[in-house]
Amino acid sequence: QVQLVESGGGLVQAGDSLRLSCAASGRTLNMYHMGWFRQAPGKERDFVATIHRNGGSATHADSVKGRFTISRDSAKNMVYLQMNNLKPEDTAVYYCAAALYYPGTSDNYDYWGQGTQVTVST
Repeated sequence: QVQLVESGGGLVQAGDSLRLSCAASGRTLNMYHMGWFRQAPGKERDFVATIHRNGGSATHADSVKGRFTISRDSAKNMVYLQMNNLKPEDTAVYYCAAALYYPGTSDNYDYWGQGTQVTVST
């Protein structure tokens, strides 16, 4: 069992940057593939980014490619999502997730955090 807690969300203006953090407890994150998803009001949950448990391979959604970067720090048991040049359409609740088996861009993750709100104003 692993518990995930996201932080770092907030209200920013278009063009600003934020870094989301995902802290894990219960187990080391080294054994998990990690992902970030987001859900805007009235919409389905969407894939944002995923990173292999070895940290060597990452995939980002086309909508965030070149602006967002997923990373992990195994020593700190943390996963991050650096978000640059934010746009109003990035407004959503962002969720961190962990998977034992690599899920690719699907939402087939074993554990989920409670989410952190990101709001981008014009």
